[in-house]
Amino acid sequence: MAIKVTMPRLSDTMTEGTVATWLKKVGDKISEGDILAEIETDKATMEFESFNEGTLLHIGIQAGETAPVDSLLAIIGKEGEDISALLAGGDAPAEAPKAEAKEEAPTAEAKTETAAPAKAATELPKGVVVVTMPRLSDTMTEGTVATWLKKVGDAVAEGDILAEIETDKATMEFESFNAGTLLYIGIQEGNTAPVDSLLAIIGPAGTDISGIAENYTAGGASTASAPAAEETKAAPAAEKETEATADTSSNGGRILASPLAKKIASDKGIQLSQVKGSGENGRIVKSDIENFTPSAQGQPAAKAADAKQEASAPAAPKVFVPAGEVYTEEIKNSQMRKIIAKRLAESLFTAPHYNLVIEVSMDEAMGARATINTVPDTKVSFNDMVIKACALALKKHPKINSQWKEDAIIINHHVNIGVAVAVEDGLVVPVLKFTDAMSLSQIGASVRDLAGRAKNKKLGPQEMEGSTFTVSNLGMFGITEFNSIINQPNSAILSVGAIVEKPVVKNGQIVVGNTMMLSLACDHRTIDGATGAQFLQTLKQYIESPVTMLA
Repeated sequence: MAIKVTMPRLSDTMTEGTVATWLKKVGDKISEGDILAEIETDKATMEFESFNEGTLLHIGIQAGETAPVDSLLAIIGKEGEDISALLAGGDAPAEAPKAEAKEEAPTAEAKTETAAPAKAATELPKGVVVVTMPRLSDTMTEGTVATWLKKVGDAVAEGDILAEIETDKATMEFESFNAGTLLYIGIQEGNTAPVDSLLAIIGPAGTDISGIAENYTAGGASTASAPAAEETKAAPAAEKETEATADTSSNGGRILASPLAKKIASDKGIQLSQVKGSGENGRIVKSDIENFTPSAQGQPAAKAADAKQEASAPAAPKVFVPAGEVYTEEIKNSQMRKIIAKRLAESLFTAPHYNLVIEVSMDEAMGARATINTVPDTKVSFNDMVIKACALALKKHPKINSQWKEDAIIINHHVNIGVAVAVEDGLVVPVLKFTDAMSLSQIGASVRDLAGRAKNKKLGPQEMEGSTFTVSNLGMFGITEFNSIINQPNSAILSVGAIVEKPVVKNGQIVVGNTMMLSLACDHRTIDGATGAQFLQTLKQYIESPVTMLA
């Protein structure tokens, strides 16, 4: 008999949960004690294990979606069992049956659910799977297809990268969870569509899918291209050639890894290219990451490859403007630029900002940095020293490390500092988790790694989530002082200016000194002026006398 699994209450204050990752898909066999999914609560992301065994027949809440406690999470039962009655009387959201857009459809129930988001009037042909625009971050509402790596008629293997999709935070590779032939592309390169719009259709070569596409687009869910069914009826020789190309691409540099393995690798700072997968087709799984021992020789090779790839990238051509002529250029707003505009406008107009400015002497910091950098293989910047000082000052002044809610102020006793990084399309804020526990050299290495991958659009969403405080530094551009807009839900952001050599008064005499301006933008709903001033005093003490950071 089929059993309904509901959203569990994993903490005493939890009222709703977000499914971070599904570790099982519809059609999988479930044993008692198997981990079904990772669920994000108001306190942590936790593994949720099954108390039942059988086959996973239905997923009610997709990865990235949030639902109240006791909502329909999944249905487990016997393979092929009729669950229509449970679905009819369940608590699942109306859009819940879209699960199989990204899953294989081994059962009749899975096919029925896959057909639902496509709004097809008839049942899907055997082996055909509708792929929808995925939700690749917790804040993503729409995505832009940056590049298609497959074209209609290409053979697609499980784990192949279908396209690069631009979200509000990064451009990410989207891999296929199904095997077959790419029969239809629903969103062309450069086009933007909401989450769950028709992205593609995969199935056996030669399958007529025109009715499916028409039914889906008739609902206004996507901007579709012509279905090119004739292209899919390719000769077997052409099909074999396409498959060979896909295999070559897969072996030549594509890395197959489970979402959980990618998340753990990202958290541990492990490069997937150094890990040997033990799963099917060399796929990297959770145990491979947990048992991985990094080798010293793999990292330089990976960095050299990245540098070579960056150097080979062609420079953008300059626009020729005839003298005396009016010339304008319209640049389409990227997803990142749209979200930056939306979030910063919301922050500025909802949080009552005020700024506190303090001048810091950098003479001792400059001497300390020079000494630290004499240690072999150590490179510490002034920004790293500011981040470390902030982390320690936040532990002493936890009210700065807070966030506003309508009914309460949340004080964070862990310190996760976001570091603003300028990228080609805008600004991203990768996060250093538990910064107060990191050494200066660890902070320096982490910032360089995160900033480099941010500029190459290789950051994962989880690496840009969970900040409790933000640091923005424009000193390298010669900016001596500026004010930033708070990166909500943080309550404060520190703006760091350039180090300036100028006359200063010391012990009643004018001497040459090095100073730096710090500006703290605060949310007056959570931080009073005196609280912000005390934080800056502590921060000034740490930066002016770096040895006190060891106390």
